[in-house]
Amino acid sequence: MSNYERAPLGRLRRSELSTPGHSKKMIAKAAASDADMVFLDLEDAVAPPAKVPSRSNIIAGLNELDWGNKIRAFRCNSVDTEWCHDDITEIVAGAGANIDVIMVPKIKGPREVWFVDDLLTGLEKKLGLEVGRIGIECLIEEVEALQTVDQIARCSPRLEALTLGVGDLSASQGMRLGGIGVADREQALPYSGDVWHHARNRMIVACRAAGIDAIDGPYANFADSEGYKKSAATFALLGGVGKWCIHPSQIEIANRVFAPTPKEIATAQSAINAVAAAEAEGAGAANFDGIMIDAATTRLFQVTLDRARQCGLID
Repeated sequence: MSNYERAPLGRLRRSELSTPGHSKKMIAKAAASDADMVFLDLEDAVAPPAKVPSRSNIIAGLNELDWGNKIRAFRCNSVDTEWCHDDITEIVAGAGANIDVIMVPKIKGPREVWFVDDLLTGLEKKLGLEVGRIGIECLIEEVEALQTVDQIARCSPRLEALTLGVGDLSASQGMRLGGIGVADREQALPYSGDVWHHARNRMIVACRAAGIDAIDGPYANFADSEGYKKSAATFALLGGVGKWCIHPSQIEIANRVFAPTPKEIATAQSAINAVAAAEAEGAGAANFDGIMIDAATTRLFQVTLDRARQCGLID
């Protein structure tokens, strides 16, 4: 594995827009969207005969379009395919200065991450790019990856985020579901609660412990805005910071759900002020709207203010 320090994190990933690499029109629309991150896809969204030709579309899009403050990314094919090596080498050679993140699908453990990390280091040195600048985001969508998610989350200084890919994960686990997104509303078989709770919570804890971002995967029924909102809100409640968007209509929902509301910000600031005032008077706790709060509560509310600051909602 490459030896360098992790680049400072803090990229905003409330919404990650999936965009097929074969469509120049959709790439242009993605660049003009309000998504925090756009990843140009070479994997599932692109049929095998179009994978190689799509690389030139991605290179042109990254080099020629105005991406504003978005995270610019592309998803390569999995490392066990005949396309992965050339996906990375050709696109980094053609647009390396305009790539922020490479998304790697279907990993099973740290080994695949190390492969991409080392390949990127060699390319950066060869092309005169800053070593370590291009980050990696991986998909947890195989049972082997979920089983080793703690090791994966800490395996590379390039790793910035993990995404829970529930579609492939449900197949890998042999789950009897009717499709992606079904588990959030109507399962094929009765199930009490959120069928993804264990996987979501396990990945989020691993990401938090490693200091990287936890992202929720796609919600396939893009016409069901309420279902998407519920899925995003559940992930946010557990500590996740963003969600995939497979349609532009989902971007606004993700940006809203994964940012604190004005009421939450005001409550957090008031609670922190109340504890500070109590401590100044020598008390260890404060009465805030009929509830006893202390330093531990302050830590919880500080998370809200830190997130609001990252989202640009407060100075």
